[in-house]
Amino acid sequence: MDEYDHWDEYDHWPECETCNRTFRTQGACNQHMNDTDHWAPIFECETCTKEFRSQNAANQHMTAVGHWTPKIPCETCGKKFHTQDAANQHMNALGHWAPKIPCETCRLKFHTQKTADRHMKEQAHYKNYCKGCDLRFQNENNLRMHLNSKAHRGTNVPCPFCKANYTSASGLIHHLETGSCPHAPMLNRETILRMVRERDRDGVITNKQIEWHKEKNVKYSATNRAFNGSYWECYMCHNGFTTVNALNAHLNSPVHKQKVYRCPNTKSRCGKEFITLAGLFNHLESEACAFMRFEKVQQQVRNVLQGRKLIAFA
Repeated sequence: MDEYDHWDEYDHWPECETCNRTFRTQGACNQHMNDTDHWAPIFECETCTKEFRSQNAANQHMTAVGHWTPKIPCETCGKKFHTQDAANQHMNALGHWAPKIPCETCRLKFHTQKTADRHMKEQAHYKNYCKGCDLRFQNENNLRMHLNSKAHRGTNVPCPFCKANYTSASGLIHHLETGSCPHAPMLNRETILRMVRERDRDGVITNKQIEWHKEKNVKYSATNRAFNGSYWECYMCHNGFTTVNALNAHLNSPVHKQKVYRCPNTKSRCGKEFITLAGLFNHLESEACAFMRFEKVQQQVRNVLQGRKLIAFA
């Protein structure tokens, strides 16, 4: 007798729940479904213990008997609701909305912009904020310029000749390069450049050139030919000016002069060049290339203008 003759009919053999393959024993069938992951998926109700063969059937059941579990949480207490409207109503009634307006500096958040502003003002936590002046600035550079302005620095950089006081080294040098010092009328951009070159033999702040000719202190005046019918035009840069005096001021400014100064920051390879010494010092004061702090720049101006040793920035 065959060992499987105890099965009455073929139809009674265990069947795979997915591919409908039949087996002589339930153990073999189960082994097959384990190996091939052919167990039929079970979809459970989210509330009761009922199980369904499809998600659609489970959804229909949960909708019919209200067995969907609440999924929308309160932002504060964690209580969950079936709908967003119900959650909103709860948070409105109990004031459970989570604060969303962040402080610009610390991790605190606030329910209103007004309370956030009050916190940042009291703690000086505005990102670019001067607490002493109660002023906010668009970016960090603007704040730094304000902190280095006359309002905070005063006028502690005196002219060595006329004793007029300036807020910064660049202001003092501009005073001298433009020939504005009444006690040093011979000083101007060209004479200061010559003086600096004599002491900057290693080219720390001046560009090395094969030959340098002294620039003559010539004053330029535009002729009527500079008027093109609409405005007074610079023949070099073609910028337009409303008056001949404005054009003459432009022509006699350093704007078209050679860039003879350079940033001494070789570590970061700044590479910026400047027409005037004041321009170089203004660049250093801005701390744009992080070569030295504003205070250190003010100390260097005396070394450059009055020192007897070779120029060195460190």
